[in-house]
Amino acid sequence: MTKEYVYSFDEVKGANTQEWVFKLGNKGAQLAEMTEAGLPVPQGFTISTEACNEFYDEGKKWPKGLETQVKSKLEKLEKEQGKKLGAGENPLFVSVRSGSYVSMPGMMDTILNLGMNDESVLAFAKKTKNDRAAWDSYRRFITMFGNVVMEVAHSKFEEILDNAKDTKGVKFDTELDAEDLKALIPKYKELIMSEAGKDFPQDPWEQLVMSIDAVFGSWNTPRAIAYRRINNLRKDAGTGVNVQAMVFGNMGQDSGTGVSFTRNPATGKKEHYGEFLIDAQGEDVVAGIRTPKPVDSMKDVLPDVYEELLKIYDTLENHYKDLQDFEFTIEDKKLYLLQTRNGKRTAQAAIKIAVDMEKEGLISKEEAVLKVKPEQLDQLLHKQLDQVAVKAAHVITKGINASPGAAVGKIVFTAEKAKAMIEENPKEKLILVRLETSPDDIEGMHAAKGILTARGGATSHAAVVARGMGKPCVAGAGDISIDEKAGEMKTKDGLVFKEMDKISLDGGTGQVFQGEIPLVEAELSGDFSKLMGWADGFRTLKVKTNADTPKDAKLARGFGAEGIGLCRTEHMFFEGERIMAVREMILSENLEGRKKALDKLLPFQKSDFKGIFEAMDGLPVIIRLLDPPLHEFLPKENEEIEALSKDMGVAVDKLKAKIAELHEFNPMLGFRGCRLGVVFPEINEMQIRAIFEAALEVKEAGKKPIPEIEVPLIGKLEEFTKIKALVGKMAKETGAEGKVHYRVGTMIEVPRAALTADEIAKEAEFLSFGTNDLTQMTCGFSRDDAGKFLAPYVEMGIYARDPFQSIDQEGVGKLMQICIEKARKTNKDIEIGICGEHGGEPRSVEFCHRIGLNEVSCSPYRVPIARLAAAQAAIKDKQKK
Repeated sequence: MTKEYVYSFDEVKGANTQEWVFKLGNKGAQLAEMTEAGLPVPQGFTISTEACNEFYDEGKKWPKGLETQVKSKLEKLEKEQGKKLGAGENPLFVSVRSGSYVSMPGMMDTILNLGMNDESVLAFAKKTKNDRAAWDSYRRFITMFGNVVMEVAHSKFEEILDNAKDTKGVKFDTELDAEDLKALIPKYKELIMSEAGKDFPQDPWEQLVMSIDAVFGSWNTPRAIAYRRINNLRKDAGTGVNVQAMVFGNMGQDSGTGVSFTRNPATGKKEHYGEFLIDAQGEDVVAGIRTPKPVDSMKDVLPDVYEELLKIYDTLENHYKDLQDFEFTIEDKKLYLLQTRNGKRTAQAAIKIAVDMEKEGLISKEEAVLKVKPEQLDQLLHKQLDQVAVKAAHVITKGINASPGAAVGKIVFTAEKAKAMIEENPKEKLILVRLETSPDDIEGMHAAKGILTARGGATSHAAVVARGMGKPCVAGAGDISIDEKAGEMKTKDGLVFKEMDKISLDGGTGQVFQGEIPLVEAELSGDFSKLMGWADGFRTLKVKTNADTPKDAKLARGFGAEGIGLCRTEHMFFEGERIMAVREMILSENLEGRKKALDKLLPFQKSDFKGIFEAMDGLPVIIRLLDPPLHEFLPKENEEIEALSKDMGVAVDKLKAKIAELHEFNPMLGFRGCRLGVVFPEINEMQIRAIFEAALEVKEAGKKPIPEIEVPLIGKLEEFTKIKALVGKMAKETGAEGKVHYRVGTMIEVPRAALTADEIAKEAEFLSFGTNDLTQMTCGFSRDDAGKFLAPYVEMGIYARDPFQSIDQEGVGKLMQICIEKARKTNKDIEIGICGEHGGEPRSVEFCHRIGLNEVSCSPYRVPIARLAAAQAAIKDKQKK
């Protein structure tokens, strides 16, 4: 039996489900959904994503049965419309558009006005009595088809068009008349023959087949691949192909096209946020070629259509219960919807929309919490321009505040330059400055801190993609001129900016400033607190932070951390006098010498722990004993070795001999962690003494310290019990026993520890997965070297994601599950958590909830992300039951 690949819009019922969205792509599913809801949608059909995947499996050939089904659905459409594709006195024209399971704005291909040829253009002109619209549609079709399908550079068509405008002495293509546009056609055809080596096809069916092939092909263009990589999207989803009857917005002053959002996607405010152009087609708005007008100004030119549009806003939101981003066309005062999708929005907008919709009774609190992507919260916590400095700064231009946030950096004029500079130096801060962005700029937009364009509006490509990425963007700054070839930008007051000059931009106000403006911490809104309060009521996972200083501890507590899940003591050893004491300890040849050096470190460690206990008053603090190998504290370069030799009065040869002695071929598997504490117990003894003495002093001052001592890198129970005994001994010696509530636990980083967790759990009071080390030991990767091959592995789908960024659930995750199961067999109440940056990665947090962990821990700025991800995991879990 032949598979079903093609579905008419009116055949699919209940299309807004995950199953249909994956089958048809989101665009196709929503066209069917809107059709069922009775909205004014031009009819058509969708070729499934499965057909796209099989197209690639078959060596870029249509799977068996697809041609027959496309012809059948086309005949159905022709019958419904009373027209024939590109033929007869009243020809049918169609658009051919891509659409995967999630929106990928501008990344894949679209062809409009398909069916136009030398005969149908005349029939269209006669039928509509509008010669100009007919020839305008034909030249647009040849341009899009020539570029997308026949791979002729778009700029070459634009050169011919610009020459025509220059000859006539006009600025806009709308000022060209029918004869001017008609004269472009033979020139466009000559260009195609010259560049592609074949004629522009006149047969409508051939046009359709070639266009479907091109849309399938656009799934694997470099820009689409880059977009999926940047946004962690599935590589195997494929794209649907939507073939839809054309409606024409370029029919004159009673026609137009636009893009709108049901609320402001930058701020979340409930307002009519959109733009439109009279006498235009869809690409004119999103490409930023002409600057569109705000949608509310439509009431002055097409008041009846405007009133109908206002009803559409409410209908869409009531139906989808989410912010909608929709495209519309007006043909002779009749409004049509061409697509809708859940709108990409900033973090600020996402939170406001979720809270407001709950207040309006559209959604529940659970649904509100699910509306905000956890990773988006990162944007909220980014710094903003210092408003005091802003008042004194020179504003060089003001454009549309397309995507909020602040960015300060060096100007670059091409996406390629931005990408190359970041690859060379990931810490570089860049502002991508373009006349207008295109989908091919995706890598440069990802590399830049912010984006500035001279053209385009609030719904242009730059604006939509920047909002999706969480990048600040100022679009349509029309009073700057950009010469990308010369590498300079000029302002209206005569200032000239070269590449690498520094500017600051505020995506919230649309202002761009000369030079660098200081950044300050962001202020969080009341809506943020309200949403996070709801989230905390739903989640079951505790969220702690990784913090090594009182400053980080206070910051994390402000973000809602419920304690410290990882305090790395080695980070305290690298400053001034401390590093010298550590080096003195390493170079000592006997126990007495080592203890003497460690005595110098003790007051520093104690002071550090006091500050952290005070900041986390009443909350638990997990302190990991010294973990890294000792060679990390010694210099590597000759100049540094010679300087240390002078400072310490130790011979250079002796220093080099010690460095050579400590050298390890694989230090991550070497003499580190608990192994140091077992062989040199005096190191751990000093740290444990510092912990208990600090806790006693903090308690005496009226606060409540809760130290939890963590033994790193154990592989055998005996390693843990040896150091646990030392903790007990020091608790008695310091007088902390009975006065300070403390616990002793261990990290699970070595696979052997995970597999013997039933034995370890009899002695340990808590366990914490150190997933970075557990990943490298389970997968056999060196964390420092895996970057050479992991990116290609992810590209090829060997790993869905970099396992150091998101837990490898099928491998490392399975080992974690075995560990949990074994540990709770012998100690059912043992608390088990995870530390490291996996603890703030949303997919990993959801996995931790699913396998029954008690807590996650992450860096301070990721605490809100983990809180929200944990809440969403609990809500989804409840919904499944």
